[in-house]
Amino acid sequence: MPGHILDGDTRCPCCSGQSYGECCGIYHGISCSWDVTCAPPAPTAEATMRARYTAFAVGHGDYLLATWAPEDSPARLSLNGESMKLYRLDILETTQGGPMDDVGTVSFAAYHRGPNGPFIQRERSLFRRRAGLWFYTKKIPLTC
Repeated sequence: MPGHILDGDTRCPCCSGQSYGECCGIYHGISCSWDVTCAPPAPTAEATMRARYTAFAVGHGDYLLATWAPEDSPARLSLNGESMKLYRLDILETTQGGPMDDVGTVSFAAYHRGPNGPFIQRERSLFRRRAGLWFYTKKIPLTC
């Protein structure tokens, strides 16, 4: 369950322009008490990236672990006490990662505010689909 519960009508933190209930909340299990095992899977790598960003923003560690490739995921994830506030996500580029693909990358910029002020995290993430589910695999170095 998320550390910060969002109402389904609240604008989704992933900056899609949709409500949380119409966007990332679907994949977080909003309709079944935030049980990610009963939620539908995100259909694309980008949708998974957006849902993972939102999970970080609201402290939904269960979703993050469920969408992290098992061979690369941490054993535990604690988001309690995080002093970062995520406030904007820009998807810069998506390569493959569609409903018929098994691999895809999503390049993004995530805007944070922390104890030392604002900063921007830029990353390209690799996603792989297995048995119909998209998993975050690793960070890929960005090239200029």
